[in-house]
Amino acid sequence: MPEIFIDGQAIQAEPDQTVLQAALANGIFIPYFCWHPHLSVHGNCRICVVEVEAKGGSWLDISCNMPVTEGMHVLTDSEEVRAQRKAILQFVTLNHPVDCGICDKAGECTLQDYHFAYNGSPSISRDAKVHATKFFDLSKRIVLDNERCILCSRCVRFTREISKSHALGIENRADHSLVRPAEDRRFDDDPYSDNVIDICPVGALLSKQFLYKARVWYLEPTPSVCPGCERGCAVQIWHRRPEWRLNALDPRQNAEIARVTPLENPAVNGPWICNKGRDLARIFERARAEQPMLKGKPVELAAAIDAARRLIDEARHAVALVSNWGSNEELAAFKQALAGRFAASFVKRDRQPEPGERIEDDFLIRADKNPNTAGARALFDDAPAALPDGADLVLVWGEGCDFGRLPRGAKTVFLGSYLAPENGHADVFIPVSIQTERRGSYTNFAGTVSPFEPCFAKKPSVADAETLFAALAQRERATA
Repeated sequence: MPEIFIDGQAIQAEPDQTVLQAALANGIFIPYFCWHPHLSVHGNCRICVVEVEAKGGSWLDISCNMPVTEGMHVLTDSEEVRAQRKAILQFVTLNHPVDCGICDKAGECTLQDYHFAYNGSPSISRDAKVHATKFFDLSKRIVLDNERCILCSRCVRFTREISKSHALGIENRADHSLVRPAEDRRFDDDPYSDNVIDICPVGALLSKQFLYKARVWYLEPTPSVCPGCERGCAVQIWHRRPEWRLNALDPRQNAEIARVTPLENPAVNGPWICNKGRDLARIFERARAEQPMLKGKPVELAAAIDAARRLIDEARHAVALVSNWGSNEELAAFKQALAGRFAASFVKRDRQPEPGERIEDDFLIRADKNPNTAGARALFDDAPAALPDGADLVLVWGEGCDFGRLPRGAKTVFLGSYLAPENGHADVFIPVSIQTERRGSYTNFAGTVSPFEPCFAKKPSVADAETLFAALAQRERATA
């Protein structure tokens, strides 16, 4: 391992590291725009410049493309380096619009941070800024502001090296250069396209879903797991901070998902997620079922639980259809508390692929569109669900059940979260909480367990499945 010296500090670097990588790995920050740990090195922005000291004299060079060598001495904050960074930032901001006040990247913009840290001066240019396309529809999901673009080429490299769609390129030269879709490709066809929004260091690439929706300092992220397929990618679900809650404008926004971004997890998804993971609001924020019912008649939650207990106690041949959207903790609670009361418990698929959805690929997307099939099958029968005609009670937990195929005459206890016709047809319907309202974990197809945290509070009329199963078990023991 080569020993190098950064700002006089001895560091043991890896043989294949660059100076930038060695510095960051040892807690020494060097600014960068175009460099990304998962993309190739292009050296476009030059902001990562450092000074290399040598016997023949020192020189300045970019650290992102400088291999470490034994005994090298590097300065990251010398007077020459500071002057060079300031000049680079003056160049970068030469034509950059000063519209931070309306830019969705404000608060997360690397250019803002670097300008404050390394420049801090107004532009020395008195010439009019070069104008470019202000709002260009890069796809149905992304709008491009070419005036803000600093041509770091991260987005282009992402489509070539990560998603492999080759959907973006840079056309023209100098101050006429523009990021544009490739002539023979459609960026809409890239199921990972929204990742370019995250890796854009400025506000050039913007999500149409999040456009002008909220300032990031009004929001906070909650770590969670994408339930869109059995990969179980780690994500951050962003929502309104309690101290910034809305009271007069639209209070519903206080309990809505503002956006979803990746949470880096090298064991599962790295720093990426697919576009379906960005759209979790469409899944979680469907019309909720919040009213317990007996044959369509609204009742109190306690009355619905009592009725479900009686049906389970009276059943002679009960079958359970278990949700593979249930958390490991809920599944374990069901197995411990109630599985013994059922002749069989089968794992069903709550959700199937949607029309037009990418079914599977060799990157992240998996064919099974449910998050915890592995966790459910580890506890329950892996065989296809079998509903014999002799079954007199079927407990249906979650979505994906065709009620028309249930045994004729069998009683039904339905645990669901969303409005559906089946809610009123079941003998007992009990609304249960969703992932954003509870704490738990999923086990993905590779056996990796990933936890998630609650974002919002559930309604009092909605039960937590884990607690519900324990409540049903208490009644069973009392009547035994």
